[in-house]
Amino acid sequence: MMPREIPPTAGLPPYWRDLWGINHAHLADQLSAQLALPAPQIECSGTAALMVALSTLSAARQNRRRDEVIIPAYTCPLVAMAVAHCGLRVRLCDLAPDHFDFDPEILAPLMSERTLAVIPTHLGGRVADVHRVAVEAAAHGALVIEDAAQALGAQVGEYGDMTFFSLAAGKGLSLYEGGILTARDSALRQALRQTSQSIIPQNWHRELRRCLELIAYTACYRPHGLHYAYGIPRKRALRAKDFLAAIGDNFPPEIPLHRVSRWRKNVGARALPRLPDFLKRTREQAQFRCERLRQIPRLRVLADADGRQGVWPFLMLLMPDAKSRDALLAQLWSSPHGVTRLFLHALPDYALLNKIIPVKDSVPHARNFAARLLTISNSLWLEDTAFEHICQTLEAAVQSAGAFPSPLADI
Repeated sequence: MMPREIPPTAGLPPYWRDLWGINHAHLADQLSAQLALPAPQIECSGTAALMVALSTLSAARQNRRRDEVIIPAYTCPLVAMAVAHCGLRVRLCDLAPDHFDFDPEILAPLMSERTLAVIPTHLGGRVADVHRVAVEAAAHGALVIEDAAQALGAQVGEYGDMTFFSLAAGKGLSLYEGGILTARDSALRQALRQTSQSIIPQNWHRELRRCLELIAYTACYRPHGLHYAYGIPRKRALRAKDFLAAIGDNFPPEIPLHRVSRWRKNVGARALPRLPDFLKRTREQAQFRCERLRQIPRLRVLADADGRQGVWPFLMLLMPDAKSRDALLAQLWSSPHGVTRLFLHALPDYALLNKIIPVKDSVPHARNFAARLLTISNSLWLEDTAFEHICQTLEAAVQSAGAFPSPLADI
């Protein structure tokens, strides 16, 4: 029997027919029509899309003292790196207790006449409370950029001035690497396009590499192919206790910037019609499986508040404490069932961000969130028997919370 590996996220499976054929609709036009995104533009990554957004605001600012960008203390390190690459200053806001939203009591005093933008994050497809952030930002003359890198297809973008998404490997729609950027205001959308033309270079060497990677991704993004492309390297990293590599948090200092070829956009356009049904199926599976997880005492399952609708690339759980989370991962992280961590640390604790965040801010809620969070893949390839095994392992870990040896000692 061939070995199988479940991906850590539920990505839309690519088809070979996506790579060729005639496509009369542009990807941006299809995204606008299908997902109600106002005139989106395609960039080479979600990070590049964020850099275009920040560069546009930075160039347009009348008050040159507006040089601060407020971001969550627990998010992708690339967000902080993008802010720094644009010559702006990172300001961290701690999370609300047991949640990924900003702590409103901390966010308010962080705002000032120096605040250029605030970036709330729709983490793991769950929808953040952007309305509250937008009201606070407007009172200080700042703009809101919604980080929807993990939330393509969710109901987002209503309150933010700009929204960006990721098309990276394993996302709902993937060009292997890519991004989407849009804005509610038409004049701002025009400014974003002009900025992109100005700062994003034509680099055929990098784009050719992405094209080849997309072909390889199409070949490997199946349970059997992922065993070799993802499973074996992850297990090797875990044996070496290189958790940054196991998660994929070991980002190089350079952020690649280049224009996306028409061919890769066409690949995305041919795959996009399958996305609505895929999102529906993963939503239904997630709702069913979250009900099973809620039966486990002391386990917090992160879901959307009433009136919000996200997408479900994976399920996010908060364990009772760090030791129970790490003891569970010691049993399941190296398994082929798609159980992992999201980001390794709160942002102040990444060595790669030492120059960007030189002061180790006090962000206890973010550190607690990072220490207790784990994710379970919502891939349609994760069979019910494997999911039940995960649940039973979770039940045992929660019941024994607080009685574990050193975290991840057995990996």
